[in-house]
Amino acid sequence: MVRVLATGTFEILHPGHLLYLEEAKKLGDELFVIVARDVNVKKRKRMPIIREEQRLKMISALKVVDKAMLGSEKDMYEPLYSIKPDVIAIGYDQDFDVVMLERELTKRGFNSKVVRIKRYNPNAFCKAEEIIKHIVELRGEEKWKKR
Repeated sequence: MVRVLATGTFEILHPGHLLYLEEAKKLGDELFVIVARDVNVKKRKRMPIIREEQRLKMISALKVVDKAMLGSEKDMYEPLYSIKPDVIAIGYDQDFDVVMLERELTKRGFNSKVVRIKRYNPNAFCKAEEIIKHIVELRGEEKWKKR
């Protein structure tokens, strides 16, 4: 049984997330997903609009996901000790150096293969930041207002 791990913020669920998780699932038999904690998202991006419990519930509801959990607030490697992934799938736009990540995993006793998912949906609305930006731009336009 090959266990695959995918990680992300999954703030505003969109087609790009689904494609990433579907491609990750193809790498093995079980797909585990770690949803980033609010405190960590705030450090790396901005304060999330959708809280971690809700993001976890959305990811857990996806048919492609076998098990989802919140990440650690202190050490991103902590959940891996219980998951024991054979493969770690990294999204095409996730800010990870694959070689460095594999080195850190080995140092911690993991023999996980790291695979960057190269496939992505070029649709402009497959990134949460672009969706948010578009909504902000629409706020002043007539088509955004109630009729």
